[in-house]
Amino acid sequence: MTHPRLVEAMSRPDFYPHRPASVELVQTHISFVFIAGDRVYKVKKAVDFGFLDFTTLEKRKHYCGEELRLNRRLAPEAYLEVAEIGEDESGELRLGTGRAVDYAVVMTKLPLERMLKRLLAEGKVPPEAMDAVAAKVAAFHAAAETGGRIDRIGGIDTIRFNHDENFEQTAKYIGVTIARDRYDFLKDWVRRFLERERALFEKRVAEHRIRDCHGDLHAEHICLADGIVIFDCIEFNERFRFADVAAEVAFLAMDLDYNGYPGHARAFVDAYVRHSGDGDLRRLLDFYRCYYAYVRGKVTSFRLDDPHIGASDREAAARTAARYFDLALSYAARPAKKTLILVAGLMGTGKSVLARALAPLLGAEIVQTDAVRKDMLRIPATEHRYEGFGEGIYSDEVSRRTYARALEIALEKLDTAGAVILDGSYRSRGERSRAFEAARRAGAGAFLVECTCPEAIVEARLRERESDGRDISDGRWEIFQAQKRDFETIDEIPRGSRLVVDTSLDPGRNALAVLRRLSEPG
Repeated sequence: MTHPRLVEAMSRPDFYPHRPASVELVQTHISFVFIAGDRVYKVKKAVDFGFLDFTTLEKRKHYCGEELRLNRRLAPEAYLEVAEIGEDESGELRLGTGRAVDYAVVMTKLPLERMLKRLLAEGKVPPEAMDAVAAKVAAFHAAAETGGRIDRIGGIDTIRFNHDENFEQTAKYIGVTIARDRYDFLKDWVRRFLERERALFEKRVAEHRIRDCHGDLHAEHICLADGIVIFDCIEFNERFRFADVAAEVAFLAMDLDYNGYPGHARAFVDAYVRHSGDGDLRRLLDFYRCYYAYVRGKVTSFRLDDPHIGASDREAAARTAARYFDLALSYAARPAKKTLILVAGLMGTGKSVLARALAPLLGAEIVQTDAVRKDMLRIPATEHRYEGFGEGIYSDEVSRRTYARALEIALEKLDTAGAVILDGSYRSRGERSRAFEAARRAGAGAFLVECTCPEAIVEARLRERESDGRDISDGRWEIFQAQKRDFETIDEIPRGSRLVVDTSLDPGRNALAVLRRLSEPG
């Protein structure tokens, strides 16, 4: 176990030979990090998570040495030595003398103001600056060890094992940081992807794309100081470091996405592909981004079991872990190609609710025909026009123009978004067919979700919506039957490109049903 007085001793400035003015303690799930002036001392916690084991003094000494050796590949100026923490005859803990009770990796403190994550938050990193980071990572990968044991450990069997381990170790957090249906969806999606893309994974090994990588490449581990310093790699488990370079690239791209910088993520990936010439990387990007988002959710969940942190920190960790798991789901949910999704059906059947549930999971934008109609006619969104069916702003001619404009906006958004959701009734075969044909011409996929619901529930929804008045829609129960008679049966679209959902069920459940269909090959 960690010495009971270690944290107290190392939190005092007089513990250190250089006598810093103060000492700040930062904890992770596996380390105590003491920031002592211009030096940082990192002590490994005596923990065993299965994928790492620091429970003995000998193991902590070994992995401190590995941390020093491996990080000097990318940050030789930052990693100084491994220091012994000893206990003298009086029971006092001291650096470098007495009976060894633990070890610390000693580092030069890097300037916080130059950390990539902080610079991003301050708006001081234009997307094109990611080119230099990509160039350094690509050069590191090109020089990193490969072949033999590294290839064997980094192959598809290890990839499958790593995922199985993730799901096994997060099972106890179901209902805490990840919902059961999302857990099951991700587990099934990973299995299907590995089966479908086995040949690609084997090709990556044959081409020596498996390297002794960094293993933990995210924005908090990159400093733009004098040059680019990349630090804090994985030292405790070769399985996480011997990996496809695509995985390493995906990790940083995921981290940039999570923190709200998707443009920088795209710039980094584009630059890495350009510097490395690795075009196949893009085919694996979402798979590995999903993996690393899940790993971050798992690792953050571990903090819930750490006795050294308080209740408020545990609550914050639970929220953060849930966000990472949601991000993992969004990567698994994304179609392989750009996709136009029509969420169609009669008024009051929950189209907009489903669209809003789907959009964040797909990283999709929503184009709502009700909003397009009023914007096109310069009518405030909050202003209601309770016209008769097919009359006024709901005449056939205005509806034709509305759906044409909505499709035009959606196709524009497809240039930058991976998926766009068109939220409208799409009651005519003609409008549906035009949308599918336009997607085909744009090189995108198309999919239709038909929303259905028991009429008693629809009536209740429409009457509540009318009395509330806040919804943009002008749909009313009085004209529901007229729209129902006018709605053309959806039978012109192949079964593989459409799905019927009952929106009386939970929107999240329906969203996952849509995602399962979208993630199927073809």
